[in-house]
Amino acid sequence: MSPKFSVEQLTGLCDIAIKAAQQAGQWIEKVDHNTLQRNFKNVGSNEASQLVTEVDIASEDIIRRFLQKLPGQLDIAFVGEESASSNCNHVQERFEKPWFWCVDPLDGTLAFVEGRPGYAVSIALVEKSGKPLIGVVYDPARQTLYHAILGQGSYCDLRPFSRIEESQETSKVLTVYADASFKTHARYEMAVKALENCAHALDFNDLTFSYGNGAVKNACDVLGSTNACYLKLPKKEDGGGSIWDYAATSCIAHESGAWVSDSYGQILALNRRDSTFMNHKGILFASNTLLAKCIIDALWHS
Repeated sequence: MSPKFSVEQLTGLCDIAIKAAQQAGQWIEKVDHNTLQRNFKNVGSNEASQLVTEVDIASEDIIRRFLQKLPGQLDIAFVGEESASSNCNHVQERFEKPWFWCVDPLDGTLAFVEGRPGYAVSIALVEKSGKPLIGVVYDPARQTLYHAILGQGSYCDLRPFSRIEESQETSKVLTVYADASFKTHARYEMAVKALENCAHALDFNDLTFSYGNGAVKNACDVLGSTNACYLKLPKKEDGGGSIWDYAATSCIAHESGAWVSDSYGQILALNRRDSTFMNHKGILFASNTLLAKCIIDALWHS
């Protein structure tokens, strides 16, 4: 059985993760986009998952330096998106130690390179069992901080998180956040039909799709909405995001009372032994349980 953190320890660890995310995010915002060079990793199946810049790598270094300041007796592994692709030992440590930091130093790199909002810094503390204990997200473009600690609620800019109340005119619109790859998925037409059926069943007046964010910002935008979801369909090929894309936001979603699961309604597997990818069962974030169950039923049981 893994040792447990006290509330005070988790709070202290979260404070360090917040400082790390903010420091990395503030550095990211100072980068001159005219000097950026695009490089591509041999991972995933699309440009968004393969694109990497020197900013991603430097941001991870900043975060790592902060997290390494922790007392040595806290035996926490480190899994970062950029180092994971080049150092198998780092990935393996998440199975050997009681906890691991799960870091995406710049989620939404494509949006960042193209000068659009939609990117964020994401840091989570995850038990070896796959349970997220801490989630921290910093949106550099909007200077917005989200964080949560298991059992202690979720926060936006250090204040208790509260949903944005939509006006009566717009409250009956269902917004679906999705990655660009959603439109090329083999099950795209089936999924759109299922979402249309769900919108009709829940008496929504309209269904809209929003593309362009990274996975982290997609999830955060759902949390700030009354009627919204972020859906990734399962697929056989590697991709569909990795554990560092969802570890922090899954903690924040859970603590805010939103829904988070795979696309079949099962708990996210955030420490699979066979892969860091989440393509096997997909992803679903939803504003509430009623909407999530309707989507799952429309996708797989209709």
